[in-house]
Amino acid sequence: MDTRRLGNTDMMITPIGFGAWAIGGGGWASGWGPQDDNESIAAIHKALDLGINWIDTAAVYGLGHSEEVVARALDGISDRPYIFTKCGLVWDESGRISNSLKRDSIRRELEASLRRLRVEVIDLYQIHWPNPDEDIEEGWSTLAELQQEGKVRYIGVSNFSVEQMQRAMRIAPISSLQPPYNLLNRSIEKEILPFCQEHNIGVIAYSPMASGLLTGKVTAEWVRNLPDDDWRKRSPEFNEPRLSRNLKLVEKLREIGSRHGKSPAEVAIAWVLRHPAVTGAIVGARRPDQVEGIIGAADFRLSQEELDEIEQFLTELDSVAQTQ
Repeated sequence: MDTRRLGNTDMMITPIGFGAWAIGGGGWASGWGPQDDNESIAAIHKALDLGINWIDTAAVYGLGHSEEVVARALDGISDRPYIFTKCGLVWDESGRISNSLKRDSIRRELEASLRRLRVEVIDLYQIHWPNPDEDIEEGWSTLAELQQEGKVRYIGVSNFSVEQMQRAMRIAPISSLQPPYNLLNRSIEKEILPFCQEHNIGVIAYSPMASGLLTGKVTAEWVRNLPDDDWRKRSPEFNEPRLSRNLKLVEKLREIGSRHGKSPAEVAIAWVLRHPAVTGAIVGARRPDQVEGIIGAADFRLSQEELDEIEQFLTELDSVAQTQ
């Protein structure tokens, strides 16, 4: 599998990375319902076997559980992938989550992540959300200190605006940005992606399949049958009137994919990867077969005609929606 340099780092990453949000399981505010840890471990092993060389997780995923599962999956593996994780979201004994970018809080978070991941150094440490906004400078200064101390190799941000990145860059360079980016959410195209290109900030896009919505597996009945603690059950994109519109887009992706033996999911991921500012896409999987269903996106290129076809279809969908 080809690799690309991530921003100003020496890390050459595969176009697809393993996203470990969903394997955090259920029972917390942004959970995905019950999850079998053994299936999660098998999914990670399948991803590594197929050539993926980085895993993105976060302390808050499953309230620490995702990091623990990643550590279990990598136990005894000599050719280890890069491990990326995040800070800035903390929880209390009852599972209530809050934001903190205070220096002492981030340092506690780092030590806990190192312990759960069973590593001495984290390859990429990221601020998960720029909240509270007034504490961005304190949080980013702390990450810069941790990098200087050798506890993390590189530092990045997630969900930051251009203005927030500019503030951080006055303190220390940013290696990467992790934003949401997919066919249903293109808000970063106008300002954020050009800014990252200009300043050599690597972009690792999350939710390229819109949290599973663009995989071709979703139906209205499928959504109704989601566990109550799966956050997608409450998402506007998974409910009417947006759901019907989104599923029409999926059929267009299926049509294009069928010409190449690719799934709608692989077309959706390839669309994200076509942007020159995007270094890699974070792709979540909960079972080995899900990894097999997306791996083809890593070296799949949509033609300009197909990109234009998708663009035209989106324009028509939006035009119809506005008249209803």
